[in-house]
Amino acid sequence: MTLPDFSVFQLFVLILSALLLFLYGLEHFSRELQRLGENRLPRLLGNATRHRLGGLLLGALVTAIVQSSSAVTALVVALVDAGTLSFAGSLAVLLGANIGTTATAWLVSFKLTSIGPFLIVLGGLLTILPFAIRVAGRAIFYFGFIFFSLDLVAQSLTPLQQSPWLRDALTLGTTPWIGVLMGAGITLVLQSSSVVSGLAVVLVHQGVLPPEAAVAIVVGANAGTTVTALIASIPMDAFARRSAQINTFFNLSGVLLLLPWVTPFARWALSIGNTPAQAVAVAHLSFNLGLALLFLPFTGWLGRHWAPKGSPASAPENALL
Repeated sequence: MTLPDFSVFQLFVLILSALLLFLYGLEHFSRELQRLGENRLPRLLGNATRHRLGGLLLGALVTAIVQSSSAVTALVVALVDAGTLSFAGSLAVLLGANIGTTATAWLVSFKLTSIGPFLIVLGGLLTILPFAIRVAGRAIFYFGFIFFSLDLVAQSLTPLQQSPWLRDALTLGTTPWIGVLMGAGITLVLQSSSVVSGLAVVLVHQGVLPPEAAVAIVVGANAGTTVTALIASIPMDAFARRSAQINTFFNLSGVLLLLPWVTPFARWALSIGNTPAQAVAVAHLSFNLGLALLFLPFTGWLGRHWAPKGSPASAPENALL
């Protein structure tokens, strides 16, 4: 494929197609893993969230595996509504889900995208086997699909490395508030912070996006993803709306607190990461770990005072340890 011979319009279509393939793979990978764990996950969440740290760790682990904080949030809300999970316990899981979403950036930062075709073939072969293995095979297939589409994005961006107008446009993101707004806006459009963080790392890999701008963008993505959940929760019940409100409060508070310090924060991440791309992953993880450390001690208080009035979740006996 001779990408340098493509016109600007053809490159745009190719990049957009690769992004849509990424979204498709991410959605179906999440769906297949949820199918694998649909009978075990509610019980695991109910048991682990008896203590806030257990809820945080399980929320991070599950989200890192299924690659969808939205799916984890929806499950948590359903469990709270059913009385299986305390409202205070759900807050720790939501904080953990934010940490879990950073897995995409880490996977991309280690340049694992080339294994995509191998996983697609392996997963496809496993789908002809008995049911349990077949479901696992589909998950592996879509996991490979995610890497394959990201590799396609990277290849399609190669001709744009020397584009002065693109460099100038993306360099605007080094201004913290512009970068944060870019991240929030793109996440609202794509409705996936995992896609935005993965794309930011790919752009840094390709030398198209300055790492300082990428850090601001992934910080903004944390705000954008909560706005999407907030809008989606409007027609839902009181528990869903309150969970979305608290999740928005967590992330927006973190973004506003970090905004004046985004540039030194990016420099610190660059001093830690082995490569600029890994520095973006370090920044993304550090931001969400910081949120968890900041708010986790207060989940019990928030669970009592922000639960819907008169609900069992607002009772003192349902407060988290």
